[in-house]
Amino acid sequence: MDVFGAGWTHHPEKIRRAWLELVAPGDVVLMPGDLSWAMTLEQARTDFSYLGTLPGRIVLIRGNHDYWWSSISKVRSALPPNVVALQNDHLVLGQGWAVCGTRGWTVPGSSAFHPDEDMKIYLRELQRLELSLKSAVQAGAERILCMLHYPPTNERREPSGFTRLLDAYPVVHCVYGHLHGAARRHALTGLMGGVRYHLVACDAIQFRPVLIETIAA
Repeated sequence: MDVFGAGWTHHPEKIRRAWLELVAPGDVVLMPGDLSWAMTLEQARTDFSYLGTLPGRIVLIRGNHDYWWSSISKVRSALPPNVVALQNDHLVLGQGWAVCGTRGWTVPGSSAFHPDEDMKIYLRELQRLELSLKSAVQAGAERILCMLHYPPTNERREPSGFTRLLDAYPVVHCVYGHLHGAARRHALTGLMGGVRYHLVACDAIQFRPVLIETIAA
């Protein structure tokens, strides 16, 4: 990541120092995609091992650069015991909470959205998000933490299929990444509808985990 600016120099060490300072073994850490530049699961094992040395339970979704991500069964079998990967499902946290998520996609109205190329993927990701949300509600979840990799709105922060789905389910927080550097100025943050949105790309949070919610054990 150093090619994206001096701020990324030694970023794995920055993350590790802050993580060990802030994250306790009983905490849950949401990681909304772009874990590794690896192209295959085998190439990603060094990065998996890195996560395996960190405290807390890590919940992972796929990012647009996670080319190593293959079938969900293969991904799960390769991850260390403290890492959970979501796809079309959810993770129960207790106290009526669950974590849901999907990668997402560029939304209509974005400068990068091309209907002939993007609409099919956008609609598929909406289906995956609803499968995840529905699975949590059917399991009894009353409050949901949702992860997307892509931002849920376009540059003008207009509603999208993603924001409408989040409003239709008991989602309290939505965390996402993908926006780096100058692109962060378009980020949706704070409360919109009934959901609080958080941009948690590493350079947006100075490589330090941020507290989203405190859930009693």
